[in-house]
Amino acid sequence: MKKIVCYIITILLGCMLLVACAKSDAQKAQISCIGSLNLEYATQFSVDYYTDGYVHIHVEDGNEYVLIPEGEKDTDLGISGATLIHLPCESIYLAASSAMDLFLQMDALDTIATCSTTAEDYTMEIVSEKIKSNEISYVGKYSSPEYETILSSGCNLAIESTMIYHTPKVKEQLETLGIPVLVERSSYEEHPLGRLEWIKLYGVLLGKEEMAEAFFEEQVEAVKQVEKKCETQEQKKSVACFYVSANGYINVRKPGDYLTKMISIAGGSYALEDIELDEENALSTVNINWEDFYKEAIDADILIYNGTVDGGVKSIEELLEKNRLFADFKAVKEGNVWCTNMNMFQESSKIADIIMDFYAVISGDDAAQIQYMYQLY
Repeated sequence: MKKIVCYIITILLGCMLLVACAKSDAQKAQISCIGSLNLEYATQFSVDYYTDGYVHIHVEDGNEYVLIPEGEKDTDLGISGATLIHLPCESIYLAASSAMDLFLQMDALDTIATCSTTAEDYTMEIVSEKIKSNEISYVGKYSSPEYETILSSGCNLAIESTMIYHTPKVKEQLETLGIPVLVERSSYEEHPLGRLEWIKLYGVLLGKEEMAEAFFEEQVEAVKQVEKKCETQEQKKSVACFYVSANGYINVRKPGDYLTKMISIAGGSYALEDIELDEENALSTVNINWEDFYKEAIDADILIYNGTVDGGVKSIEELLEKNRLFADFKAVKEGNVWCTNMNMFQESSKIADIIMDFYAVISGDDAAQIQYMYQLY
């Protein structure tokens, strides 16, 4: 008798499972892809739109995300291993500091509840004030955040930079707490406008696609105007970007890095295009010895010191204090040495403005309008 009962229960459970699977399959069958987000420069993500408001986001590190519209049932759209993000995203933990400016441009700072960058480290005054007033709560460094504060904020999405892969336990802990983690890869984009185009992804997450698209196209048009100005240039001036590290090495931008491409768009050429790299990695900069830098950059028309790491230099004399041999450089002799401001790399929405600054430095036109660099005397 017990065997018969067990057999009947097994059959019933099997039938229930089949019914559940059939319902799931029917639901998936009703949801279909109806289009994709148009991307002009970005290669590190893609977005597909589905019926009933579902969205599939693919990021080039292999991560898949499905946006679940408010009031709709959970589904992975048949995408294995997809992370589900429930809309609306109204309480975000932002650990990718470069994305903050893109949220600002979409008037969406109110969606960010917590962050991993201090008020003092943000150059954007409105962001700094929101952190100081605790409208956006600073929860510690990305590598050791205050999970309790993040959780109590009602966080329904964490946005991390690829730095999180150096501390994978943090990502795992956030996911254990039920918080989906999206790792953004804008720094891997080869074209500067590809980095900026990530604003479209955030527009999708926030339901602000039109605003993001309009802003992006405005910036693209501004860059095209710079390119048009450069068409008549007969000869390109060479530019070297660097800073002197604490251990005496020269840290330079890698050839092909997005910043060197901004120089090219602005009518210049990168003086360190031929440097040999011992190893390939995802970093945009590399340390080289002084001898190699001297050989490659001594005849550069323009030197640009990256002031975002060590605070920069304020004068030619301060640069010479780092190494007296800078006096041999053509750019130093001709007084064509510049230093970047701290806000240059943090204000990620200002790609077009930065390219226009490079154009002004390279061409000598409109130098008084430069915002993100200053000349050394």
